[in-house]
Amino acid sequence: MRRYSITTVFRPVTLVFSSLLLLSACEQPAQQSQGGMPNAQVETITAKAVDAPFIISVPATVSGSKEVEIRARVSGVLESRNFSEGQTVDAGQSLFTIDLAPYQLAYEQAQAAVNAAQARLEQAQRETKRLKKLREDKSVSQRDYDNAISSVQIATADLQASKVQLREAKLNLDYAQVKAPVAGVMGRELVSEGTFVPGPELLLTYITELDPVRVRFGLSEREQLMMRQAQKKGELSLPEDGQWQTRLRLQDGSEYHHGGEVNFTDVRINPNTGTSEFQAIVPNPEFSLRPGQFVQVELIGAVRNNTFVVPQRAVLDNGTGKFVYVVGKNEQGATIARPAPVQVGEWYRKQNGDKTENLWIIRSGINAGDEIVVEGMARIFFPGMPITVSNQQQQG
Repeated sequence: MRRYSITTVFRPVTLVFSSLLLLSACEQPAQQSQGGMPNAQVETITAKAVDAPFIISVPATVSGSKEVEIRARVSGVLESRNFSEGQTVDAGQSLFTIDLAPYQLAYEQAQAAVNAAQARLEQAQRETKRLKKLREDKSVSQRDYDNAISSVQIATADLQASKVQLREAKLNLDYAQVKAPVAGVMGRELVSEGTFVPGPELLLTYITELDPVRVRFGLSEREQLMMRQAQKKGELSLPEDGQWQTRLRLQDGSEYHHGGEVNFTDVRINPNTGTSEFQAIVPNPEFSLRPGQFVQVELIGAVRNNTFVVPQRAVLDNGTGKFVYVVGKNEQGATIARPAPVQVGEWYRKQNGDKTENLWIIRSGINAGDEIVVEGMARIFFPGMPITVSNQQQQG
């Protein structure tokens, strides 16, 4: 029986395994970083000074452009409510009806008084006309004729007074129909049918005009001072006459589809908050914005002059501050990623076709011509790591 040694059996296997390792090593990429790690594949942009939008984003509160208390101008028993709570109504629409009968009677009485006054005036005019001829024939005294003329004047004044009373009666009759002074959304009913309404002192309900709406927000004194200083240095161009345009973002981050305009800026600074109040008017034809709603308002119209912008994804934070990776060379001449601390300003969205890109304005830390890494930052495991730039594009 033939015997085999262990050494004899496994020697060919060892040689084959060594050959496989050698072949695998030959297939590795030739370009590697120190320690055998491959270069990080990145994409860059070239920094170029541009004029960029200066957009301020602050929280704001929505309120109706008009919030009107509804009160009756006349007294009486409330017969009916002519609206539903929360209903949209038009200006002039009837909201409540007060018992009309007393005011209808008063109107008819005033109309009868006008008719009587008109008849007395016509009688006095006929009498004066008759006495005028008699006076010309010396058949009546001057006193009788003068009295006739005075009767006409008195009857004319009585007619005018009765017409005023008629207009007052008509007005009260109209006021018995409590109507909406503006278009808007009705509030809660505060008085039920059958209640005696003494007059304007009793609040019946309220109506809120929702198109347009007012958007109110505060801007800090510190931020306003920084803007004025930047404007003096030529770094910032502000809207003429403070006519900021506005854009709203809702709580879910979506953009409201109607823009607005700032129409009021308070010159006073609130000592409790250190802010001054701003107000913008925003169209709301669909009534999708409601009073009390919180939104984010963006002020548009200013421009950062001669600044740098980079995609937000390119700006990183190491816990002590923000930085970007800039392409550089090490002592051996290899291309590396060098961290550059930056001071960021505002961020804004730029629409490129159907794609929205979020950008940071860089106040300091980079220079024109710097290559900024914008893709592949996660592959850079340490500062100064060798990199390979796969493509390069201009900023803008």
